[in-house]
Amino acid sequence: MQADMKYNQCVQQQALENSDNKVWKWHIQDPASQRLTWNKPPKSVLVIKKIQDASLLQPFKELCVFLTEQKNMIVYVESKVLADTAIAGDESFGAVIQKFCTFREDLDDISNRVDFIICLGGDGTLLYASSLFQESVPPVMAFHLGSLGFLTPFKFDTYQSQVTQIIEGNTAIILRSRLRVRVVKESREKGIIMTNGDSEGSRKSMQYQVLNEVVVDRGPSSYLSNVDLFLDGHLITTVQGDGVIVSTPTGSTAYAVAAGASMIHPNVPAIMITPICPHSLSFRPIVVPAGVELKIMLSRDARNTAWVSFDGRKRQEICHGDSITITTSCFPVPSICFRDPVNDWFESLSQCLHWNVRKKQNYLSSEEEEF
Repeated sequence: MQADMKYNQCVQQQALENSDNKVWKWHIQDPASQRLTWNKPPKSVLVIKKIQDASLLQPFKELCVFLTEQKNMIVYVESKVLADTAIAGDESFGAVIQKFCTFREDLDDISNRVDFIICLGGDGTLLYASSLFQESVPPVMAFHLGSLGFLTPFKFDTYQSQVTQIIEGNTAIILRSRLRVRVVKESREKGIIMTNGDSEGSRKSMQYQVLNEVVVDRGPSSYLSNVDLFLDGHLITTVQGDGVIVSTPTGSTAYAVAAGASMIHPNVPAIMITPICPHSLSFRPIVVPAGVELKIMLSRDARNTAWVSFDGRKRQEICHGDSITITTSCFPVPSICFRDPVNDWFESLSQCLHWNVRKKQNYLSSEEEEF
């Protein structure tokens, strides 16, 4: 990236005394203390807009004019965004378009050209931004212009002052962990050509960075999925049901919570394992440490194949002999906060999921309490 940045993470220390009066230092990170500062001013920004959404055309144009003409930023946009006739055919916007730098997904590498990212849309736009960067991700500022908006804390009404504050630096940030996923597939045809991955003899290997979840399900089959789940090389259980969700704390409020999992704050280092409609009364969702390695394979006696998707994309079939290896990635998504990581999360729980919304119980008077 053109502008160097650093994340200042203040640490609280608590002294614990054991029976021998020895003092142990317990380091606890305060989530609200995570800050984004620039060593030198950012010069380039990637603007990601939800495709084929007419309601985003005006905000997109206003933002790009502001960035190029008032902030003198280099603006990167995806080529398919400019293919929209409502943008390409706007003569008044033509001078701004000429200043754009364009790229194509899966073809052009912009990882070292962009200082930060601005997303216009819903949560899916942020997930898409994550998928564009398979290693280090620039800080992401997400505006709520979609439907749910759990991961998009900024409102577009005051975008100029908010973007200016980001450019000036010293803003709150949260590091959203991702999953590093490796899919290894056995070759099932003689003389198969290895594409889209690294070949390993007769196998094909592909890697993905996942922000929300990896979902393994039974696909179109009417049979139960039957997959073995390994943790650090040890078989811990066999999933018999509609499937299993392996999610990050960020993904705990997505598909996982709909399947009965707990909601975990993104600062908690963990991986969640949540069954989808298990054919068992005792198969509850579990949380495992972030450092473990999970592996999912079809059981030997499985009646059908399984299907896997990564943040709802790249869906593919998993057959006997194939494997899915999952661990916590070394490349999180630095998500810029509106206030701070704790307040933003509870605000999203309240506004988007209506967490613990209930009609309040009436107050009892002293006379009523006697009965």
